[in-house]
Amino acid sequence: MIGSNNWRKTAEAIAIPIAAILVSLVIFGIFCFFAGANPFGVYASIYKAAFGKWTSFQNTLIRASPLMLSALCTVLPARLGLVIIGNEGAIVMGGLGAVSVGLALSSAPPPVVQIAMALAGMLFGGIWIAIAGALRHYRGVNETISSLLMNYIAIAILNHLVNGPMRDPSSLNKPSTYPIIEANMLGTIPGTRVHYGLIYGLIACSIAYFLIQRTTFGFAARTAGGNIRAARLAGLPVGKLTTAICFLAGSCAGLAGMVEVAAVHGRANESLNANYGYGGVLVAFVARNNPLAAALVSILLGGILASGGILQREHGLPDATVLVFQGIVFLVILYSETFYGRFDIFKDKEPVTVESRQTASV
Repeated sequence: MIGSNNWRKTAEAIAIPIAAILVSLVIFGIFCFFAGANPFGVYASIYKAAFGKWTSFQNTLIRASPLMLSALCTVLPARLGLVIIGNEGAIVMGGLGAVSVGLALSSAPPPVVQIAMALAGMLFGGIWIAIAGALRHYRGVNETISSLLMNYIAIAILNHLVNGPMRDPSSLNKPSTYPIIEANMLGTIPGTRVHYGLIYGLIACSIAYFLIQRTTFGFAARTAGGNIRAARLAGLPVGKLTTAICFLAGSCAGLAGMVEVAAVHGRANESLNANYGYGGVLVAFVARNNPLAAALVSILLGGILASGGILQREHGLPDATVLVFQGIVFLVILYSETFYGRFDIFKDKEPVTVESRQTASV
């Protein structure tokens, strides 16, 4: 009976998000129809741009890697009952930290520089989100609002630095920092155009799952998230636990910023603010805060983001159409949360006892 109940919960966690995505497709199709495009043609174009060919799928994987890392910034604190949406700010700060170290150590051996950039990105991003966690625990500041506001602070810091102290004078139309030399850039997986950020994302999701589900640290986090009062009575250091989880969450998003700098752009500029942070929040919600599921959902969303150009070329829709689709999915997923536990088919079945039979007969 216990196995049956677990199966029902798993089925519910899979069925409701899938149903929500299907509803999102219908709503998005209506939007495309009123925009003058054939909805079925739009769906076909999205599939072709995301998964139709190997080259298209590589574009999808390139966009999926920062989404995986960004999603963990929301997934990990959720185990403590925290709703962190400061992913974008952590990505920006991680990118700034990585490019600063990359420029400072430009004469060092490339492996040393790459490791230093990764550690700097993780440190900057981790501290950024740890601040939101500390404010929540020690000062009672709502972590959702504080982390959201910190996104804007990070973007303001980025704009100040790339337009001022760190600006490369040769970057006229698009203010940027000085570039990282080619030897220190992250390479691509042999035989593909996909950079090693994808490997980072897959490894990080696997480690996060193991950490939360298979370690005493993860058990303590889940205990605190389930009942913080009971956790305190049990002697768990809730404040340190909160700060540590938020630091680990931010370090994942900071690593995504490092990947964008060291594998895609080669420098820090406004392209760091590419909405991967907000996309990561969506991935976390669709994946129900499961790190392994987040990797799969990131590939799906990465395919959607990769299809913006083809929608403009073949259907006359602006590139931002994919952001409309992303927003629709986010709203429907949030609404679908109200359906958990409401369908009898997914509810736990109580064992039939002699007493219950006698009660029913009376």
